[in-house]
Amino acid sequence: MKTLVKTFALALSLGLVSTVATFAETNPGTKATQAATFKTGIYTTVSGKLNVALDKEKGGPVDIRLKSADGRVLYNYRLGKKEESYRTQLNLNDLEDGVYQLEVTNGVETTTQTVKLSTHKPSIVNRVVAVQ
Repeated sequence: MKTLVKTFALALSLGLVSTVATFAETNPGTKATQAATFKTGIYTTVSGKLNVALDKEKGGPVDIRLKSADGRVLYNYRLGKKEESYRTQLNLNDLEDGVYQLEVTNGVETTTQTVKLSTHKPSIVNRVVAVQ
């Protein structure tokens, strides 16, 4: 009889512990993070500019950053919680050749695009025209 009571008490306590663990908060005392979903459109122009289009839902901020290869932030813009769209054109003509990162993040998800800048020097063609 004692064994049956002990087994029943053990089963009851394990059931209670697993039920409490199921309903426990995973982040007690902190506010839930709300992240806005977003879509980006990024394209270049022939004149050396980078067009960035961002559409998002209201509810959370989204950050746009252009970083150099060494991590230095060259451009930073924060789209606020209540804003839904942003369009900009970044002039890359003054930047040196190299690899840059365009990062768009809502704090939870991050989209990174690699931007490569290189200068192609035209080759000079020497041509002789002779009339005889």
